[in-house]
Amino acid sequence: MFDRYIYGMMIAAFITFISTPLVRALAIKIGAVDVPKDNRRVHTKPIPRMGGLAIYVGFMVTMMRYSYISKSSMIGIFLGSTILVILGIADDRVELSAKVKFGFQILAALCLVVFGIKIDILTNFINPSTYVQLGLLGVPLTVFWVVGITNTVNFIDGLDGLAAGISTIGALTLAYVAHVNGRYEIAFMTLLLAGACIGFLPFNFNPAKIFMGDTGSMLLGFLLAAISIDGAIKGATAVALVVPFLALGLPIFDTAFAIFRRLLNNKPITEADKGHLHHRFLSIGFGHKKAVLSLYFISSLFGISTVFLVNNNIVNFIGIVLVAFTLILIPISRTIERK
Repeated sequence: MFDRYIYGMMIAAFITFISTPLVRALAIKIGAVDVPKDNRRVHTKPIPRMGGLAIYVGFMVTMMRYSYISKSSMIGIFLGSTILVILGIADDRVELSAKVKFGFQILAALCLVVFGIKIDILTNFINPSTYVQLGLLGVPLTVFWVVGITNTVNFIDGLDGLAAGISTIGALTLAYVAHVNGRYEIAFMTLLLAGACIGFLPFNFNPAKIFMGDTGSMLLGFLLAAISIDGAIKGATAVALVVPFLALGLPIFDTAFAIFRRLLNNKPITEADKGHLHHRFLSIGFGHKKAVLSLYFISSLFGISTVFLVNNNIVNFIGIVLVAFTLILIPISRTIERK
């Protein structure tokens, strides 16, 4: 079992690794290049985008060749991912409006629903031993979750290697949860995604030779959301519902904080700013690499807390979560004091 896990990750990483230089050349050829034009960007020279296409290739090839998930699930994931990759390539070339991207994200989420990947039962918190059948309510809840997570990864993609690294940590956490719950094929597929991200990181870590762009950030968010539904939320327990929020705790918090901040300042929630966690780490004197590694560490703490939770070690779970949130609040409080 574990040999298969490792080999799958290695193959996905290798395919992504050899695909990335080809994607980089293609991005330059078609003009999918990020030219720094405002002070929100932290790079100073044009860098090709669209690197997510290499992650897509690495993940899809290995999933279709080596995974044994149901045919319907595979089709739903393939169609939804393909829609978002095409959308991302277009957006990496010519910036699309938020409404257009939102519409196609909903379409991608519906692909999952049509092919059976959806949230259909929840724990009855009044009587935890029973479940609530959602019926048709599961459709909008699934769409909300998928679109939400798709955008959380998109929002956090602001420093070299950040989104790929955070997604790797989230994928490894979800893989662990799926494995201990006997969902071995979901665990394997999640590790394929982690492997594809790892294969991309040598080109994306600071100083980046290529960005994943919206092609990659939307793809990773979509896949993590889909996998968490099929591998974690399907458990329909109070713990199962918390697991995806913890595994993806850092990007979820960052997005929630961004929405709250923009609403408080009467700005559109889709308007970009320099208030994200990675910007705040930079503003208190962290260098690029140190900021990214710090956020990796915080994300890992959320992952470790998830492991403690699923093993019913509540004391350690609470302690790790408190440490993670304390580390998050440090750059936020310092930047607020400066203002």
